[in-house]
Amino acid sequence: MKFYSTRKSVPPVSFKEAVIQGLPQDNGLFFPESIPSLRSELLHEIKQNSLTDIATQVAYPFVKESLSMNELEQIIKRTLDFDLPLKQLSRSLSVLELFHGPTFAFKDVGARFLAGCLSAFASKSHEAIHILVATSGDTGSAVANAFLGLEGVEVYVLFPKDKVSQLQEKQMTTLGQNITAIEIPGSFDDCQRMVKTAFLDDELNEHLKLTSANSINIARLLPQTFYYFEAFRQLENWEDVTMIVPSGNLGNICAGMLAHSMGLPIARFVAAHNANDTFPNYIHSGKYTPKPSVKTISNAMDVGDPSNFVRIKELKEAFDDKFTAEIKAYTFSDEQTQKAIGEGKSNFDYVFDPHGAVGYCAYQQEKSNNAILLETAHPAKFKDVVEDVLNETIIIPESLREALTKDSLSMTMENDYKVFKDFLMAKRG
Repeated sequence: MKFYSTRKSVPPVSFKEAVIQGLPQDNGLFFPESIPSLRSELLHEIKQNSLTDIATQVAYPFVKESLSMNELEQIIKRTLDFDLPLKQLSRSLSVLELFHGPTFAFKDVGARFLAGCLSAFASKSHEAIHILVATSGDTGSAVANAFLGLEGVEVYVLFPKDKVSQLQEKQMTTLGQNITAIEIPGSFDDCQRMVKTAFLDDELNEHLKLTSANSINIARLLPQTFYYFEAFRQLENWEDVTMIVPSGNLGNICAGMLAHSMGLPIARFVAAHNANDTFPNYIHSGKYTPKPSVKTISNAMDVGDPSNFVRIKELKEAFDDKFTAEIKAYTFSDEQTQKAIGEGKSNFDYVFDPHGAVGYCAYQQEKSNNAILLETAHPAKFKDVVEDVLNETIIIPESLREALTKDSLSMTMENDYKVFKDFLMAKRG
């Protein structure tokens, strides 16, 4: 299978080339030329198989020209060495917990899968790789953890100053080794623009072998389809299923739509947004109007110009015969989010993090009879916000407590692409 640019002005490439390039040179995003249909046996036997087996079958048609079945299976085993439990809160609402990985956020799956792929490719080429990633919170820590200590790989994580939680910042900035954390005065969108500009800079790309580890990398998108298959593997009632997805850069919900297009029987998707309402406005008006991001207590979703929107649009337009699910989108304020945290505790004795709480707001709005909410982060990562609402102490997992005691090794850089380029150019040459 080949992967083409959504702008369609450069030749399609293999999975390996798409992963290593990260972004096409025409500033589009890579997308598969076809969407394979699931074998009917996979769904019929899904409850008897392990998630590793299912994920390997789902991913193999996309990667088989670049990875053997055995290589893929080993990457997936390392990626999914923690549980993704489905917890039923009521007759109509279940929560799929995606935060049981090493950094306690759903980003761990995509980051570890990408690290496995790049490690396999680098071992064959013996060529150093320089990874750039912009983050609004959880992506940076997940990528840093996944790539920490990998030989021949240097990682540069850009994050917006004062716009990530203390725990998120500590997880990115205390690692050292081959991880460089860079604090930018500005927004996530500023960080994202600097990274995208770097990939389009011919001089810089001749100097360094650059790869993107953001959710825009196809190897970050593909493994997120595994969440949806795992939800159905654990779910008893498959009738009229609504997937409620806390959304920012739209990678997670795009992956769900890809899973549906492969044959997973999802009836509808609900994108749950905070005050950054670009996608809900598009769903309601049909017009896509990006805007500067707004700071909220669910900061990982503070994205005003979501990159994966073009993939969603591509999927709906190019594969309309395969995508039949309904799409809805809602936007909620910090005050509504805080109220939802309180209601989750009082109604179900369940503690939502702020992102999951936005999803719960959408569940209340949607009134689905069979909803699965993707809970994307451990509430301890947003301890101050949750404790202020619940007036009770949130237990911090041991590894997160350790991160808080370490000194930050980050550097501050001007919000200026030339400064960033000069910094990277000095790395070699």
